[in-house]
Amino acid sequence: MERPDFDDIFMELAVNLARRSHCIKRHVGAVLTKDTRIISIGYNGPPAGTHNCDLEWPEKGCPRDSKGGCSLAIHAEQNALLYAVKNKTEVLGATLYVTLAPCLACARIIYTMGVKRVIFLNSYAEYKGIDSDEGVDFLRKFGVEVLKYHGNPDNVTHMI
Repeated sequence: MERPDFDDIFMELAVNLARRSHCIKRHVGAVLTKDTRIISIGYNGPPAGTHNCDLEWPEKGCPRDSKGGCSLAIHAEQNALLYAVKNKTEVLGATLYVTLAPCLACARIIYTMGVKRVIFLNSYAEYKGIDSDEGVDFLRKFGVEVLKYHGNPDNVTHMI
């Protein structure tokens, strides 16, 4: 039996975590690791204890904010980082695996928290129909290593 790389294991977990999302628009998962150990996980959706968008508004999702985005959503990366901090886990130098490249707002948080490496599966720019992955550009500009996942796709569960 061939042993999968850690990148494959962590990206597969991120993909499976995305399946937990209650978001109507997009399912995103994230895994925060350090030294080949998982230190936190997250997926996108409203804050715990509020609404589940797919149950509360099953036809079109949660109400939109003034810019057209989800009014309740916390992004998968934010959830993973917030949970780590809430549990007093050191994230400085961590690696983040995420199924969708970070948006610019998340990139600023990722940088500020001291994450050193981000590996993403799908392009945020392609999903949003914009020219570039602004979050990826920001992170690279300020020295964070950002890689598109090019592992063994046979080892990664396909997203729904």
